[in-house]
Amino acid sequence: MSPVRRRAWLAAGLMAGAMVATRCARPTHRLTDHLGGLDLERTFPAQFGEWQIDKRVPVQLVSPDLAQFIARIYTATLSRVYVDRRGDRIMLSVAYGGDQSDATRAHRPEVCYPAQGFEITSDSVGRIDTAAGVLRVRRLVARAAGRTEPITYWVVVGTRTALSGTEQKLAQLHYGLRGQIPDGLLVRVSSLSIDIPGAHRVHERFINQLSHALAPEVQARVMGEPAA
Repeated sequence: MSPVRRRAWLAAGLMAGAMVATRCARPTHRLTDHLGGLDLERTFPAQFGEWQIDKRVPVQLVSPDLAQFIARIYTATLSRVYVDRRGDRIMLSVAYGGDQSDATRAHRPEVCYPAQGFEITSDSVGRIDTAAGVLRVRRLVARAAGRTEPITYWVVVGTRTALSGTEQKLAQLHYGLRGQIPDGLLVRVSSLSIDIPGAHRVHERFINQLSHALAPEVQARVMGEPAA
């Protein structure tokens, strides 16, 4: 066999091998086929601990055009306002996607809020004790004319918490190497307050009490696997 023919056969073999490897590595099974999807209305209780839904307050957390975009990329969303006996109010926003691929990656508040005219003036990472263990969260402060909104949020890919785009990619890779397509959840807790440390303490109390009210079978999917 001539050298030219050998190189042609070698190239064809490498191409075929790459096609097989790509096909084998491509995720084919949705994690929800094993775990089931999440019914947000049932997952997040209307009343727990010191908190209950405040039905007197309308919830409009995003502009209509952004709401349409979110509806396209998520399987389900949930928006509520809770109030406790002290009069503290919490806005809860949850977005769930059955396929946490690049096309439907969680729409993070640090992107979402500036798109609505807010400025993110503070961005840090924290840890909150919950019934499921230690939860890693991201804390933001969003400001617009006459409005200061402290935010605490986290993203769960499958059962893995991801606080950055890189962590989301790594979580996707973790499941992808097992042939799985993970679902994804973004949970955002916020309030209106100029007392930033005080607001984040209220968020922590809310999240801790919420964790104790979640059914055991969904704790890891809502709060993620406990942080080390």
